[in-house]
Amino acid sequence: MDIRQLQILRELGELGSVKAVSEELMVTPSAVSQQLALLARSAGVPLTRKEGRTLVLTDAGRVLAEAGGAVVRAMADARAAIGAYHEDPAGIVSVSAFHSAAQALFGRLTARLAGPDHDVTHDGATQAAAQPAPRLLLADEDVPQHGFPALTARYDIVLAHRLAHSESWPEDRLVVVPLVREPFDVALPAAHPLAASAVLTPADVAGERWVSSRPGYSPADVLSAIGAVASRSPEVAHRINDYSTVAAVVAGGGVVGLLPRYTAAIGLPTGVVLRPLAGIGTERSIDLLVRPENARRRSVQTVADALRDLVGDLVSEAEGRKTGP
Repeated sequence: MDIRQLQILRELGELGSVKAVSEELMVTPSAVSQQLALLARSAGVPLTRKEGRTLVLTDAGRVLAEAGGAVVRAMADARAAIGAYHEDPAGIVSVSAFHSAAQALFGRLTARLAGPDHDVTHDGATQAAAQPAPRLLLADEDVPQHGFPALTARYDIVLAHRLAHSESWPEDRLVVVPLVREPFDVALPAAHPLAASAVLTPADVAGERWVSSRPGYSPADVLSAIGAVASRSPEVAHRINDYSTVAAVVAGGGVVGLLPRYTAAIGLPTGVVLRPLAGIGTERSIDLLVRPENARRRSVQTVADALRDLVGDLVSEAEGRKTGP
């Protein structure tokens, strides 16, 4: 049985005429009659009868109208509940991020959402807003690029990365929020001869010994491109996915590496410098992946907005370090 048909039957019992029902529901009288006929066919018993020129409910019609009213009320309650769920500013939001993004952003995100918002009063002063913040459930997930979309089955927001030339995210089933295009830079010991150069090329670095990620992750893909452009297979001494460990190994000497400019530059060990790489595409896109039903939630939107702002802060800080004294 269609809930719209049940609503029409209920209104007929309340209002007493097809014309009144059509005016109340803003449909034609013929549409009302047609839906009542379909409902009677579905129920298998007559639901209305003629009394003169008036259409009234049969006993079966009154029973079904009463039951239909309960269904209509239950659906209204369900819509109200889902509306409250979508509009709840303090809803639980689960967030997954790849390791370097988690290290760079999770602490800032919790601090941002723990601090009170402020409203401006009529006299220009500020007062703490009563608006509650979303409740976060944070996790780091180290997956190959193609594995990020599947994480949206477990998390409300997934911080994901992909190389600029690679396959796009499945936007037919996910909401994609672009955050930044982040280059990979060459990480060198400060005493390395190449550290004196402002910009490096694949030919400059292809002959070095490298610490790189496992195959299928961004740095390994960039390193393969370096080898292709320089027509020389780079020597990979170590396979490490954690960028903090990569930076520490580079600081120890004997190898160079690739580090993302914004998310891995915070807390870079003393004695390690980053140099941009020219002549090759090294950028990766950092995006938020969200299922459409989750993107409607107010708490999810709040967290997504905060992450967008925080990534902007990371970029500003990195560019400030590059141009500073």
